[in-house]
Amino acid sequence: MRRACQVLRIDRSLYTYKSRRGDQAALKQRIKDICQTRVRYGYRRVHVLLVREGWPINIKRTYKLYNELGLQLRTKTPKRRVKAKLREDRAEATRCNQTWAMDFVHDQLATGKRLRVLTIVDVWSRFSPAVDPRYSDRGEEVVATLERVCREHGYPQSL
Repeated sequence: MRRACQVLRIDRSLYTYKSRRGDQAALKQRIKDICQTRVRYGYRRVHVLLVREGWPINIKRTYKLYNELGLQLRTKTPKRRVKAKLREDRAEATRCNQTWAMDFVHDQLATGKRLRVLTIVDVWSRFSPAVDPRYSDRGEEVVATLERVCREHGYPQSL
């Protein structure tokens, strides 16, 4: 053991170290119980409740256990994503040409002229049937691009 520790360049005391700290199962269970009854509480508020109950715990340990249990809260969900999540009419794509997504990508040339790129993507296969760059897009041009792509690749079930 001494020779192995010398080769690995570690102290023998590190090799033979036995932790005296328990697994803190009771504390973890209490944190979990608090978070189930008070869903919107973060680790700071949970720590205050634990200290009031008499648990001798540091806030850093509360934070570590809170994260280990997977109890992190997002501070704020963006409004756009919340609206997109709430739509239940969206079904998971299971084959090609079932669902297409389209969006505009914006950029600016070195001359200062703005460039807009219409991208159309098949959600299931990630194949892009069209990438149409233009300086300006009118509704008729977008419709014409969609019609052209649909004639070439077939119409999707949803867009």
